[in-house]
Amino acid sequence: MGNRNGRLTGAEVDLDELAVQAMRDRGLEPEFSAEALAQADKLAAPASAEGDIRDMRDFLWASIDNDDSRDLDQLTVAEDLGDDAIRIHVAIADVDALVRKNSPIDVHARRNTTSVYTAARIFPMLPERLSTDLTSLNPRQDRVAVVISYSVDPDGTLRDPEIVRALVHSHAKLAYSGVGAWLDSEADMPSALALADGMPEQMRMQDAVAQRLRQRRHEHGALVLDTIETKAVFDDGTLVSVEREEKNRAHELIEDFMIAANGVVAQYLESRGYPSFRRIVKSPERWDRIEALASEYGDTLPPDPDPVALQRFLLRRRSADPLRYPDLSLTVIKLLGRGEYAVHRPGEEAEGHFGLAVRDYSHSTAPNRRYPDVITQRLLKSALGSKPSAYGPRELDVLADHCTRQEDAAKKVERQIAKSAAAMLLESRIGEKFDGIVTGAKEKGTWVRIFNPPVEGRVVEGGRYLDVGDRVTVKLVEVDIRRGYIDFVSQGRL
Repeated sequence: MGNRNGRLTGAEVDLDELAVQAMRDRGLEPEFSAEALAQADKLAAPASAEGDIRDMRDFLWASIDNDDSRDLDQLTVAEDLGDDAIRIHVAIADVDALVRKNSPIDVHARRNTTSVYTAARIFPMLPERLSTDLTSLNPRQDRVAVVISYSVDPDGTLRDPEIVRALVHSHAKLAYSGVGAWLDSEADMPSALALADGMPEQMRMQDAVAQRLRQRRHEHGALVLDTIETKAVFDDGTLVSVEREEKNRAHELIEDFMIAANGVVAQYLESRGYPSFRRIVKSPERWDRIEALASEYGDTLPPDPDPVALQRFLLRRRSADPLRYPDLSLTVIKLLGRGEYAVHRPGEEAEGHFGLAVRDYSHSTAPNRRYPDVITQRLLKSALGSKPSAYGPRELDVLADHCTRQEDAAKKVERQIAKSAAAMLLESRIGEKFDGIVTGAKEKGTWVRIFNPPVEGRVVEGGRYLDVGDRVTVKLVEVDIRRGYIDFVSQGRL
């Protein structure tokens, strides 16, 4: 069995089994415990609207997510205040209302800290009974939510922030692909958008506000980074392609609203004297390497970290060479250093998020998918109810380290299975030639990303004189599905 080198073929490798093993190898639990499943089975209904709950069901709420998303964490709506001022409301699923701290479901969520999205299968953080139903903000359903509100002036300034618990009702489930294409006038209005009275005008208003917020952040140095993200496409269980996922204006709309909401949450907790669980990217220690990178392109950066100057350099490169820009973006991301979770105590100097050019940034808007957002939700409820903090200082410090480690582990699992899927897809094409671009060239090896399908592999022969950014033709000579290896031989520059 296997190929001539003893490696297993696609027919002999089960991606699902690979994903399960990868989860376990990285310290993640692929299955829910019997106790967690039993707890989920006992839940009969969504959280009830008890206590100090505002009724906000009359707003024209809608969700925007991936086409196949079923775990809907947020709804958005814009309210015209007049004088060109708009108030944005972001409703976040109230996961804590059904998942109590230290319950069996919470124990599983705390161990993994995130949903893991692999090419083979999704490993949800919460049982689907919750994440796709009882705690999901599904269309035409009343749900209890945490609502984060803020007004946006014409220049993108935020004011009058407010956080409440409220009862909400989604009027439409929208998808990034359809809404984005429509906003860019590249496609007709999606049917889900057309069926809700007033929703097209609502989306136009939200898009206009998002542009204000984005412009304001860019003025402060928010980085414009564009890496290549791919997804595996299956047909009746068979892998048929790997496609590039493109971001559009609908993605940006939600991104801008969530960044603003996460800032409001962090500032609210500090103003009430509570600790906050923040996502930070420190000022880069390897700024000298970023300076040298800019110099390679005939550009200059100041000697000290400067997000505005870096952003302008990146914009110039994106305009000059859009084909190679994703690879430059990836290099800059690596030099910036990884994001991490950290505890911020009131009165301390905030670390901030260098890439987003914001001082105060939590993770609070995806509690069905990320455990740090559940932690933040519990802290918020403590503050809203003027109760002692749901977590002690030492407990938060331990959780910050744990969440950072587990998130890194989850990303490694996702990358590993994506590589195996790519190798499986190319297995039948050994000997074929592909056009691509060199993405890495160091002593330890040369790497190339072919254009179609958009996957990366190692140049095992003929890569000595290639450099990053070279366009080349390569021949596929070997794959190892289990290890995710794809080997090319260079056929020369294009």
